[in-house]
Amino acid sequence: MTLRLTEDQDRALTLLAEADGVSKQEAACRAIVDAAGRRTQDARVRELSAHARARYADLLDRLAR
Repeated sequence: MTLRLTEDQDRALTLLAEADGVSKQEAACRAIVDAAGRRTQDARVRELSAHARARYADLLDRLAR
């Protein structure tokens, strides 16, 4: 796979790789895995929150008063 980056993106990737003491390839892979994990986690939190809000809607309304 070829990854085409702007100069700014390449600079950011270089900084990330240097900060972690890894290659730019490894830094890119880690960033992808981290982003996927956060998005998956965020979606799960939203799902659980919606469920809790629906389940406890009456209680939440009373507490808001």
